[in-house]
Amino acid sequence: MNGERDLRKLLSGMRPELNPGRYVFTSVDGGVPRGVTPVVTVTEPEGLTLVLPVEEADAVGLAYDYVAGWITLRVHSALDAVGLTAAVAGELADAGLSCNVVAGFHHDHLFVAHARAAEALGLLENLVRRSG
Repeated sequence: MNGERDLRKLLSGMRPELNPGRYVFTSVDGGVPRGVTPVVTVTEPEGLTLVLPVEEADAVGLAYDYVAGWITLRVHSALDAVGLTAAVAGELADAGLSCNVVAGFHHDHLFVAHARAAEALGLLENLVRRSG
């Protein structure tokens, strides 16, 4: 299953979608706590990073500082595609928005400040229109 590599096609076809909910980043020692279903996990020397719904973090007492909105780019991007992350992050950075990017096998996922998630979605939709 080959993903798209052409940057123009990636940008014009990315179809950004804001997932419902609020998500947080936290770190735990050991495995994933019971009752928690993270949408992302990353193993680091300092601990296991989890990205999960804020309600789940609160329910099991996990600490966090950053509350994010989760945007999925619906284009199937190749893992070796060049420029998509830079273009998207640059567009958001120009508006003063930070962007934490996670690449899945099929799609790229962006975590942006929850309070500005709708604004980020609008900026990405505008990027799609300009790229088409």
